[in-house]
Amino acid sequence: MRVVTYILLALILLLQYPLWLGKGSWLKVWDNNRQLNEQKLINEQTRQRNAALGAEVRDLNQGTEALEERARSELGMVKQGEVFYQVIEDKPATSSVVESAGKVSTSP
Repeated sequence: MRVVTYILLALILLLQYPLWLGKGSWLKVWDNNRQLNEQKLINEQTRQRNAALGAEVRDLNQGTEALEERARSELGMVKQGEVFYQVIEDKPATSSVVESAGKVSTSP
């Protein structure tokens, strides 16, 4: 009877091996599900980016306002009869203020 029990136990272990560690094991199924979820996230991000790019393409194809705005901002173009003024602001000398704030006077 003891021999039959060992034989049945060995058969159960042999049947369980492919389930847990074989070609189509649970570990591989879990790993594939994890990879599938990651890929779904990447696909959704790509889908959103493509939708935004598609909207921009439609806007550029249909309207001249978007094209004009892009030409002005990226290429610096101006309309005929317009005058372009560029205002350059002076930056305050903050480095000397920071250096003098860091020094401590020891004289009375």
